[in-house]
Amino acid sequence: MHAKPLLQWFRGVVSGLMLCLAVTHIAAHAQGVTDTKNLAPGFEGLKRDSTLVVLPVDVELFSMSAGGALEPRADWTDAATKNMTVALQGLVKKSGVAFLPASEAVADEFAEQAHLHAAVAQSISLHHAIGGGWALPTKEGKLDWSFDDAMRGLGQKTGARYGLFVWVRDSYASAERKAAMVLMAIAGIGLTGGVQVGYASLVDLESGRVLWFNRLARGAGDLREADSATETVGALMSGFPVAK
Repeated sequence: MHAKPLLQWFRGVVSGLMLCLAVTHIAAHAQGVTDTKNLAPGFEGLKRDSTLVVLPVDVELFSMSAGGALEPRADWTDAATKNMTVALQGLVKKSGVAFLPASEAVADEFAEQAHLHAAVAQSISLHHAIGGGWALPTKEGKLDWSFDDAMRGLGQKTGARYGLFVWVRDSYASAERKAAMVLMAIAGIGLTGGVQVGYASLVDLESGRVLWFNRLARGAGDLREADSATETVGALMSGFPVAK
């Protein structure tokens, strides 16, 4: 197997595992978190004279086989990327600060930071948004996460004070999966269909602090369709801070 297909396969496996981890918590917890839990201590809003850089949406879509295996679908992912990008930029315009979409060159240069965000967002979701037995006592229920100086270069490169990161994984039951769900339901056994999981983070690029975070986990929404993708982005970005 050549290096590029191998990397794509590996990313698909990792994304699938991350999606499955998030799915295990959906049934027992609410879709999002309260506004107070979404904000870092002391943070009230964006500085009006600041700039926000919006990183490319990190989204990947999967088809769920009859047995529940997740298969990456590049065509679905391309459609979702376009739909979500348009919807996200439309919402960010309402924040009251200047914003700029990260160029392809900037996105490539800071791809490692985007991957880091995905890992940290998983931790915030598990230990803060879901909490309960997973909560970290040292955090005292506060949104207290930081990338330290890992994001500083992005701010220096773009001249932005803030960075917005969005990570989404979505899966859709195949025809075979739907048939299996019906058959198992008749037998009294429940099978899950597709699941939509997403994280959005506002980061102070100078200090590295996560200033705002929101989580989405549900079994509805279709990112392949523009209107549905707009609704999903609206739900994920609910409560996003505005300029003060």
